[in-house]
Amino acid sequence: MKIIMLGAPGAGKGTQAKKIAEKYQIPHISTGDIFRANIKNGTELGKKAKTYMDQGLLVPDELVCDLVVDRVQQEDCRNGYILDGFPRTIPQAESLDRALAALGESVDYAVNVEVPDENIVNRMGGRRACVGCGATYHLVYAPTKKEGICDTCGAELILRDDDRPETVQKRLGVYHEQTQPLIDYYSKKGILKDVDGTMDMGAVFQAITEILGA
Repeated sequence: MKIIMLGAPGAGKGTQAKKIAEKYQIPHISTGDIFRANIKNGTELGKKAKTYMDQGLLVPDELVCDLVVDRVQQEDCRNGYILDGFPRTIPQAESLDRALAALGESVDYAVNVEVPDENIVNRMGGRRACVGCGATYHLVYAPTKKEGICDTCGAELILRDDDRPETVQKRLGVYHEQTQPLIDYYSKKGILKDVDGTMDMGAVFQAITEILGA
């Protein structure tokens, strides 16, 4: 079962990806994790990626795809995997399809967690992070016992710059411009599955498992 997760930043796709990975016993793969692992292990691909990152440049699509394809050929991906945060653009999607086709494989599902922008801005604006241990909370969905104080270490909580409404709006703008076309791309391939991400977390997960076949 080879799955790609789609959805705007803050739509909750990362949370759902982890739950799917647990249920179906398949690896949850994010490009960030792949980069870190390859750089840490000093692989040839990791060294190449690091030269770009050290200069503050984006890692080229072709190299990102090589890193992903290298990862999905590992033993733990034999029964499938779930890709989170890749592909982000049409060229990346085409590159991935070509590489998988060369291995005689293809993506089974592209699951799109749909949440209106307005909901995302409100949702992310309610997030709070601990300055001490990094734990995250939400004013509505996961509040602390004492307002503004971390349950775990007692340090104060802050609204991260990433979660400020103006930053979220910018990120959503980039998402709609770059990643939204992927929805049409996978729709034409007949593997796109839309899920209403405004439901509570459990209901979203249930809807996804019904698509994948519980």
